Amino acid sequence: MKLSAFGRKFTSGAGITSLMEDLGNALASGDEMIMMGGGNPGHIPQVQERFSEILHELATDQAAVRRLVGIYDPPQGEKQFISALADMLNQEYGWGLKPENIALTNGSQAAFFMLFNMFGGDYGDGSRKHILLPMAPEYIGYADAGIAPELFKAVRPDITFTDAHEFKYRVDFDAVEVTAETGAICVSRPTNPTGNVVTDEELARLEVLARAHDVPLIVDGAYGTPFPSLLFVDATPHWNEQIVLCLSLSKLGLPAARTGIVIAAEPIIEALASVNAIMNLATGSFGAMVAEPLVRSGEILSLSRDVVCPFYKGKMERAVSEFSAAMGEHCRWYVHKPEGAMFLWLWFPGLPVSSLELYQRLKARGVLVVSGHYFFPGLPDDGWRHRNECLRVTYSQDDEQVAKGLRIIADEVKTIWAEAGH
Repeated sequence: MKLSAFGRKFTSGAGITSLMEDLGNALASGDEMIMMGGGNPGHIPQVQERFSEILHELATDQAAVRRLVGIYDPPQGEKQFISALADMLNQEYGWGLKPENIALTNGSQAAFFMLFNMFGGDYGDGSRKHILLPMAPEYIGYADAGIAPELFKAVRPDITFTDAHEFKYRVDFDAVEVTAETGAICVSRPTNPTGNVVTDEELARLEVLARAHDVPLIVDGAYGTPFPSLLFVDATPHWNEQIVLCLSLSKLGLPAARTGIVIAAEPIIEALASVNAIMNLATGSFGAMVAEPLVRSGEILSLSRDVVCPFYKGKMERAVSEFSAAMGEHCRWYVHKPEGAMFLWLWFPGLPVSSLELYQRLKARGVLVVSGHYFFPGLPDDGWRHRNECLRVTYSQDDEQVAKGLRIIADEVKTIWAEAGH
């Protein structure tokens, strides 16, 4: 089979492809694999009960069923949901949104594919622009989303130690450089894979840079504020026309509905709607219609704050405690300060094997994690060992399985050190 450059790029081995294949194959085969690799949300009974109630109400309303499955939405997305969302955000935060400031996509991954290729790549006038990631590590799904080669430029973070076995990444503003070749700045908040939350001050400084160079600041809030609010530190919801705020219904508990939300200036939303029409004709209605009653009443905010966030915070605290007890004090290890999302980012300085080999050894022992080396898109390979010393571990699933998996990870790391004579 002969493929175009596009075909070759998107059929080659990408980190996100490997991750999803691992997860899907393990689930489909019925293997007793401990699933600590993906970002699938946990199952929260109170949230699922609300979705069931709404689905029952929809199923008994023939007009609603017709809207749900029998009518194409416009390329911008389901209009009643968009209107309700604009009203709710204006009431809560005074953002001055109109429905024309919001578009839906078939999942956040599709939104980022469109946004990155709208603002990065070949501009047709001889110029080529990149997407600036002001702090790596960043989300694995960004890495291969660009049609143009070398679409991303990333910056190493500052590392500060916040406890005996805890550290935190911070934006190194001395190294962040916005140039005429920068098409957009992008940061996730909280960050997948590390659970890092860019502070309000850091976000404000990034916005100043974006405004000074007239480029959008894309904020990936798939785990963040105002919903689903997987945040264990304070973070202020923020939007204006310099910002492209990307939200999702996945981590609220609707990952299969594939509903991404983009809030931006009207010209950006018009452009997204045009790309949506070409790529998809329309976006799916399911997620928007299930979430609409929660948005219209504002319940989506209280559900996120009072149910979803405490659920994950409890899981995080149990996971950190379990791993700390399993590792002990006898070898070097750190966890990134878990400020949000649903991951532990584990760092083993000086580990005698790479994170990819550690991933393979853990997979052989029935534990699926993700090698940290996938999470540094756009960062030059200059021999920085840190990028090959980290793992991303998900704690969203069953607590007993998570605890068992963390004990196996600790045991394997200690075994590797022992084999090396340490």
